[in-house]
Amino acid sequence: MPHQMSSDTIPVRKGEELNLTVLEHFLRSKIEDLPNGPLELLQFSAGHSNLTYQIKIGVWEAVLRRPPLGPVAPKAHDMEREYKILSELNPVYQAAPKPILFSNQLEVVGSPFFVMERKKGIVIDTAFPKEVKVTKELCEQLSNVMVNKLVELHSIDHSATRLGEISKPNGFIKRQVHGWIGRYDRAMTEEIPSVDLLIKWLTTHIPTQSEAAIIHYDYKFNNAMFNEDITDMVGLFDWEMSTVGDPLADLGVALGYWTQANDPEQLKEGLGTASLTVQEGFFTRNQFIEQYAKKSGRDITNMNFYLTFAYFKLAVICQQIYYRYKKGQTSDIRFANLNYKVKTLIEHATIVAHEKP
Repeated sequence: MPHQMSSDTIPVRKGEELNLTVLEHFLRSKIEDLPNGPLELLQFSAGHSNLTYQIKIGVWEAVLRRPPLGPVAPKAHDMEREYKILSELNPVYQAAPKPILFSNQLEVVGSPFFVMERKKGIVIDTAFPKEVKVTKELCEQLSNVMVNKLVELHSIDHSATRLGEISKPNGFIKRQVHGWIGRYDRAMTEEIPSVDLLIKWLTTHIPTQSEAAIIHYDYKFNNAMFNEDITDMVGLFDWEMSTVGDPLADLGVALGYWTQANDPEQLKEGLGTASLTVQEGFFTRNQFIEQYAKKSGRDITNMNFYLTFAYFKLAVICQQIYYRYKKGQTSDIRFANLNYKVKTLIEHATIVAHEKP
């Protein structure tokens, strides 16, 4: 019996409703042969910053994505860019959803938005769905799927797509390092003794980027969807960070989310529940790196740099959120202790920096 996925959607959250009459009229004017019947709307429960809805008319289903409510930073949540990325990627990477249309008519949902295909499957975030029998073998199999789909993405010939038009692969990793150091400086709220040493280490160990690939740059479980027996990834979402850049930076980011049983508690817990990957059977980060190297043929000599940078980048993201909390721009109590998480990530990054590759 196939696993029917319904638990990934919820009724629309208060304040995030859309005008169904206006939206339905727009969809019927743009998409041919839509069935009769009313437009139904649900929301995806996963906590991404963009608002993502399931739209349904009769048997027709799709997904609508729009930016979060309120002021949005320039260049962030660029719906047209994400639509273009999917338009180029879907024909060559099946896990990327097929885009249907983009619109910047603000009167439809209040912001630019795009519509894409609705994929069906199993979503795994901090836990497996109750229906899934978890075994050591399943965890190993899932680890392999995560490696394989990343290797597959990085093996696509990016020059055969138009993604180069919205990317700057030359000097990518140098720009990234200096850009995230700048963000940390602007969001700093308290002194962390080891941060200056870490920043100095990062700026003096930037590797020479030897090649460029299409990267997702936010590759983790809650952006993925799997088939019913978890042997393949049928969907990969949230492409807004995607670009043509250093594939090892993408691997680093994926491993920054990939905790293991012997990590410090503060690192494992993240913003709450421990990650799935601490369970028996999942690859360690080193096993993930080894499998990636074996399957991609890439030289992973500098991998501790990319992992160090990934932890620093995560620390900066947490610091930016904590800065907003400290300044009273958000009152969400979940963010009250994020300064401790930042300190843990900085300290962990410093340890990783000096580990023997």
